[in-house]
Amino acid sequence: MATMTTQLDAVPHRNAGREKVVAAAIDLFAERGVSGTSLQMIADRLGVTKAAVYYHFKAKRDIVLAVVRPVIAELDAVIESAERERSQAVRTETLLAGLVDLMVSSRRLYAILEGDLAVGEILASDPGVSTLGERIVEVLLGPDPDPGQIVAAHIFLAGLKGIGQGITEGIADDDLRTHVLDCAHKLLRRRRRPLTRTTLP
Repeated sequence: MATMTTQLDAVPHRNAGREKVVAAAIDLFAERGVSGTSLQMIADRLGVTKAAVYYHFKAKRDIVLAVVRPVIAELDAVIESAERERSQAVRTETLLAGLVDLMVSSRRLYAILEGDLAVGEILASDPGVSTLGERIVEVLLGPDPDPGQIVAAHIFLAGLKGIGQGITEGIADDDLRTHVLDCAHKLLRRRRRPLTRTTLP
């Protein structure tokens, strides 16, 4: 049995200690969910006291944000890259490719966090996260979207949430990426609006 300590003494640097806490938290989140994981459980998993966890994080909320922030930073970079494009077609394609790559590479983490009400509340309260969804929709839709485009964009984003769940567990990353992009292109392709018939005088 690991000897309990008041600090993560085996770790020479604070950043490394934080990484150990985050890694243990991810494993426990996968086993018990975020709501079912306590700081004491994380401390027990590491073989340290709760005070050692508090040295790095003041609350579970801070651990959750530390878990998701690397992915959030990548997502922000994807959105910024798409926003810089002038052509709507290129903006959409840049965003789609980036979103799908990120979701596929992070699907284990996404599966752990998706659907946990505690995670939703934490992310909704973080100003760095709350505006990302709006920016994604704006890039996907472009100027003057019609109702069909609005519905298609939201259906795509809702479907994207399923990537990390069990239904895709047996699908290789490259195959999953190809299939998701194919579905996205079919769903989001822009259709010509019907011409309005005018009545001749």
